[in-house]
Amino acid sequence: MNELVARLGNTVKGVLKGFDRIVFKGTILPLVREEGAMDFLKARRILNRDYKRWMQAQSVALEQAVDAYARDHCGNAIKYLGTWRTEKEKLAKRQQSAAKIESGLIGAWSCLESGRSYQAHFSKQKGYPQLRRYRTQCKHLYLYFDHAQYGWMSVRLQTWFPYHIQIAMNGREWLRRRLEAADIDFLCQGNKFLHIDDYSRAQRFLDQQVKRRWVPLLNSFLPVAFPTMTEALGPHLSYYWTLWQSEWATDLIVEKPSDLNAVMDSLLRHAWITGNSTRVLRYMGRPVTAAGKPYAQSRNDVTSRVMDFHEGLRVRHWVDHNSIKMYNEHNNLRTEMTMNTPGMFNVYRRAQGEPDDAPKKRRPLRKGVAGIPLRTKVSEEINERFMKAVSSFEDHTPVRSLIAEHTQSRIKQGRRVRALDISGKDRELLQAISDPVFTVAGITNAALREKLHSTSWGTGRTDKQLSARITRHLRLLRDHGLIRKVPNRRRYQLTDKGTQLTSALNAMLAASTDQLMKIAA
Repeated sequence: MNELVARLGNTVKGVLKGFDRIVFKGTILPLVREEGAMDFLKARRILNRDYKRWMQAQSVALEQAVDAYARDHCGNAIKYLGTWRTEKEKLAKRQQSAAKIESGLIGAWSCLESGRSYQAHFSKQKGYPQLRRYRTQCKHLYLYFDHAQYGWMSVRLQTWFPYHIQIAMNGREWLRRRLEAADIDFLCQGNKFLHIDDYSRAQRFLDQQVKRRWVPLLNSFLPVAFPTMTEALGPHLSYYWTLWQSEWATDLIVEKPSDLNAVMDSLLRHAWITGNSTRVLRYMGRPVTAAGKPYAQSRNDVTSRVMDFHEGLRVRHWVDHNSIKMYNEHNNLRTEMTMNTPGMFNVYRRAQGEPDDAPKKRRPLRKGVAGIPLRTKVSEEINERFMKAVSSFEDHTPVRSLIAEHTQSRIKQGRRVRALDISGKDRELLQAISDPVFTVAGITNAALREKLHSTSWGTGRTDKQLSARITRHLRLLRDHGLIRKVPNRRRYQLTDKGTQLTSALNAMLAASTDQLMKIAA
């Protein structure tokens, strides 16, 4: 980030790092398996064959309780929607505007949506009905709030057993409420802050979000969203909370929108010329124009495209269900890491249930709220790497010195390391490791095999031979300081030198002879 701030110079007024959209899911763990559900019914003295009648009665009681709360607190009953495709957030925004609701419950809606529940089936083996999980269409309740402390948020509850719940919040909305309570002047549009009188205090508020005790906070919404929980489930069951989706945003706020033009132009140029259109513009399998540019009217998420609002630009790269993107809106330049599958990242942590004095080991990142501090650390590191890569687009290091450093052999730990042939036999490998996808996921032998098997660098070799060749060349790239190994994993990341060299190589290969001649002159 420091390199990008330096690129923007004195125009940067403030920096904000913290959550944007966060979505939590709550599950009652003993009830997610058939055996646990049947044990629960047995403890409540409910026969499996009577499960459906009991469950439907509980659902009716739940909906009536929420309906009574909605009538008392916003003056409107639950509104049924004929299709789940209706944009409920827009309905809530319109209702808030019409009713001039400044805080509290805005409204409640219901609709049929897909969910998982249980059915009782007669078991010949057991001689009596058994519960079986199945996917069904059942009623879900949506409650929208403009909360006095947390800002705009929503709760979604499945009204059928086992009552899965989802709570969506926004870290920037939360910050807005904190700034108002602290009487700190600010200017915002949506979830973007364009000015804050005290950026250091604003950042402290965002830091406090990460350290919150999330379980009590999330449980505090249950009396409103699930008022019949104790009657339906008893006093001992509780929800296990996971962070299903998180967006970690780093905002650079500058004096005026024009100050961002140079940076965004560099991003667009990078998306077009570094590498090839197949790698970048068609990364998501989307069509491009004959000139290789994205369609301006496109509404699909693609790796790079020109946005048609506020003359902004967004560059986005997906890896499985995780992504990194950068875009500008007004005088705000945002880098945002969206994490949906944290398990692809390994971190040092103790296993669940281990004592505090147990040694930490490298394990997959968990979805549970206990892993939020580690999750934010991983997200912030990805944002930092991406911003560092962006800041290198206009690096003023002479290309000649970059090339000379790596096109000469060297001695490392008593071994001779051969020179790189960046325009010859090593060109395709260097272009492959510069793929933006590796910013999020890291470089692996398997990923490189997939990218290189159809190139001249990889053709004519079996999968085993190509794997061995890539292993040798990864060692070569490490010896030249272009990549570094992730500790305790067979995964690598580009170093600053690697980013500089591959960016220079891609730019040179994409430039025309006239462009190179003008630079040389």
